[in-house]
Amino acid sequence: MDGPAQRAARYQISEVIFGAVAPEVIEDAFLNMARENESRLNELCRETGCFKETKIPEFVFLLSEKWNLTEAARYEAIELFERFMLTLTEEVSNCSRAKEEGSNLDSVKQQIEETYILRLVSCIQLASKLSFHYSIVNNSMVLKFLKSLGFSYTKEELLESELAILKALHFQINVPTPSGYVEMLLEVLGYNGYLLPTKQLQDMCKHLLSLTYLLRSSIYETLLKSSIENPSPSDLQLAMFVSVKEDLMLLAVGVIGASSFLLNPESWNQVVKYLSDTTGISMQSIVEAIYAILKHSIGNVGDND
Repeated sequence: MDGPAQRAARYQISEVIFGAVAPEVIEDAFLNMARENESRLNELCRETGCFKETKIPEFVFLLSEKWNLTEAARYEAIELFERFMLTLTEEVSNCSRAKEEGSNLDSVKQQIEETYILRLVSCIQLASKLSFHYSIVNNSMVLKFLKSLGFSYTKEELLESELAILKALHFQINVPTPSGYVEMLLEVLGYNGYLLPTKQLQDMCKHLLSLTYLLRSSIYETLLKSSIENPSPSDLQLAMFVSVKEDLMLLAVGVIGASSFLLNPESWNQVVKYLSDTTGISMQSIVEAIYAILKHSIGNVGDND
């Protein structure tokens, strides 16, 4: 019989096939994603993004590589974990405000600290189950990994952890992912004859998207400073910038634009125009996003800073 590695290899996702979906379906899906993105941006809290800093994506990427998970599952795990942690952050905040009334603030904080890794791994496991026709992370794999880190959990505790996350998120775990936005935008650009999605372009987009998550702090710090032209942003400016950091459509155009620049710099300006016409995002905003990604991915671009 095949071992886990062989079974996982059999279920590896094939390359995305562009142009296989009817045009009207592509248009409806793209418009729906754009509306969904806009809706998300209107519901953000100030702490959004706090649980996407480098160590978390790095942990998820490495473990996902070990367990042969899809690109979508990796980003879904990160998004699930942040959404779950934000619910706990809100609970701590509520407990803090009600502290004089005998709240359990200390116990909530202790529980967060003690189960942090377990919850993160549970989010990866849940994300793998959303791609059930590929590689699924089973309890034995999770227990073996956690044991290697010095944790002793049971299968019942793993199930309880997954259930705690599901309940906190009201069982709404189909979350939008940046890889989904990149793929959809490439599909739309290809359909409209703007930018033919090639394997080389897809691979570069995947690579830069991963780098953007790993270099998130530096990239968005550069983008913030360029957008406000101020090296010392105010608290209000930082709060308003959260919507920029969480804009998946902006991230997608930045990644596609930067990938196109690296592969074919001669047509870069035209690609930026295509991206702007398709998404409604200003060319200046797209250029700033591309510059920030390239600056921290391959070094300074066109300057001597």
